[in-house]
Amino acid sequence: MNAGRRIRVEVPTRLLVHALVREDGTVDAGELYTVAGLLGMTDQQVRLCVKRLAAEGRFTHEGRGRKAVLRAVEDATGSLAPDADYVRHAYRQDRGLAPWDGTWHLFAFAVPEARRAARDALRDHLLRLGAAPVQGGFYASANPVEPLVEAAARRLGVLAAVTFLTSSDLRLGTVHEPGDLAAALWPLKEIGDRYERLADLAESCLAEIGGGRALSGAEQLTMAVELAAEFSRAMEPDPLLPPELLPRPWPGSRARELTATCWTRLLEAQLEGDTSAPMPRLFRLYGNALG
Repeated sequence: MNAGRRIRVEVPTRLLVHALVREDGTVDAGELYTVAGLLGMTDQQVRLCVKRLAAEGRFTHEGRGRKAVLRAVEDATGSLAPDADYVRHAYRQDRGLAPWDGTWHLFAFAVPEARRAARDALRDHLLRLGAAPVQGGFYASANPVEPLVEAAARRLGVLAAVTFLTSSDLRLGTVHEPGDLAAALWPLKEIGDRYERLADLAESCLAEIGGGRALSGAEQLTMAVELAAEFSRAMEPDPLLPPELLPRPWPGSRARELTATCWTRLLEAQLEGDTSAPMPRLFRLYGNALG
């Protein structure tokens, strides 16, 4: 276990402001500046970010300095946590509750140059769903994402240009074993490295939480923000391939287990703390996703 100082996590200032939005829609500026300082940000960085967010109409600003209160004009936390259903599926896979049936889900499309924007949007959507490019305009997924692809193609007006098919004997040249195909199509080493970093962070956080020194509320929030940022950084590019296609042991499973344990401990600490102040929405978002 990494019991030393936890790794430094790059947290954009804008993400930090969003992460500290409480259930009543406010951000306490004193708390914001304190957590920003613990993350290595300067007061000037925070001031400039707050000014930009206010200019964009995302927050209103009342008061001055550390006694100010920011109020979200709309729910500014919606993009902080990965999709809850996506995360729950990952944990189901980790528990062996979503076995692979051996079917590859394939998508081919030929959208004319005149519809380039729609073509690019469809390609980006396939990549976000975890599909991998096999050849130009031809993508493969190990998960049944057809309804999501069809909905996107219909919305973009290119459904007629998309072909949907499945196969149990996909082969790329001489590569045909499912695990070898997965390694050829997806950057598993890069994805695994992100999870190793997440696991290191979660381990060091757990060591701090159980280290005998009571963490301040600001320290708990800092830890939560770092963990949320690193979790999203690891999960977002993960195609959630079935365990049958992944190297063993797969670092994603261990990292997610450590993250869930760490998040539970942080949530318990928040609930045991000052209950007079509203809790940051971040805890509800991740509680729903990981729960």
